[in-house]
Amino acid sequence: MDEVNQVIRKAAEFLERTAGVVDAQGRVVAATNPDLVGRPDEEALAVMSGEELTLVGDERCFQHIQLANQMEFVLYVQGSDAIAQSYLGLLANWIIAALADGSMEEERLALLKNILLENELPGDIPLKAREFKVPYAAPRQAYLILVEEGDSLECLETLQGLFPRRKQDFLIAIDEETIVLLKEIDREQRQDPDVLGTQILDTLNAESMAKVRIGIGMPAETLKDCAKSYREASLALTVGQIFESESYLMRYDKLGLGRLIYQLPPTLCHMFLDEVFPDNCYDSLDSETLLTIQKFFENNLNGSETSRQLFVHRNTLVYRLDKVQKITGLDLRIFDDAVLFKLAAMVRRYLEKQDRASLSSSRAAKWWRN
Repeated sequence: MDEVNQVIRKAAEFLERTAGVVDAQGRVVAATNPDLVGRPDEEALAVMSGEELTLVGDERCFQHIQLANQMEFVLYVQGSDAIAQSYLGLLANWIIAALADGSMEEERLALLKNILLENELPGDIPLKAREFKVPYAAPRQAYLILVEEGDSLECLETLQGLFPRRKQDFLIAIDEETIVLLKEIDREQRQDPDVLGTQILDTLNAESMAKVRIGIGMPAETLKDCAKSYREASLALTVGQIFESESYLMRYDKLGLGRLIYQLPPTLCHMFLDEVFPDNCYDSLDSETLLTIQKFFENNLNGSETSRQLFVHRNTLVYRLDKVQKITGLDLRIFDDAVLFKLAAMVRRYLEKQDRASLSSSRAAKWWRN
């Protein structure tokens, strides 16, 4: 009934008569006077049970509307004169047209969801796009919004207010936690995806109080290619959560080493780790030392800046780096050793994520069998 409420709200801006919609239970579900919403209306309920589709009473005129999808309600306008009856007919046609458009919108979004999930035959996409009035050749970019904490429905409503051009920008709810924005982009003046992604993050954090992560795919030139952009956005999220867990905006074209490591087979990763960190020597590094290494890398191997940020004397930093060299055999002050340590640490993080995912899957399978 969202379409009905929208029509009545817009009608209230210019309609001088009170108008409302009563559902099959005899309650007012929309009215130009908000105080009437929720109240019972016996007269309208009687019209619904009668045989007359249109009825003019002493104080109101009514129209019984029953659609093919079994939706049934009664529309009324205050007054019984010719003007009230004209308003009644106009409002009835407006509501029916809005409901038809809303029904097409649902089918349109279902089509787009099937395209993203690759459930549509590529040859059928141009024909169905024409049927549902979706431009096929418009360039678009997929933004995959993962709602980790919060109400995804509230986030969807917030995004609909942020992107009101529903004929150009499409918001598709994939599941209870995932929303996809297919954003149409200008061929001549392409906006930086980071700018729009940051705007979405800030808006959802401020208005919906939700914790979200966003993955951004590459631009797609046709509707069929949007499935590839969606896969890229999904991969960006997956890889970003492994290697950049503190980042909430991940782009497919900015994955760096994470993209390479993610595609390596686990067997090769284990061989590499055994070579760089023999006897699991990495596990011997305490949390203080690991924090020191992290800050040392963040400051591009600059010892003075690292000491300043850690609030330690430079000699203390030297002592900790010597400790790392003694345990792992790698001197992080040497560029080649630093690169090797960084790569091995990323590979180790990747394998840990893989192991946790496998453990969760096996537990779920065991629970399902039991």
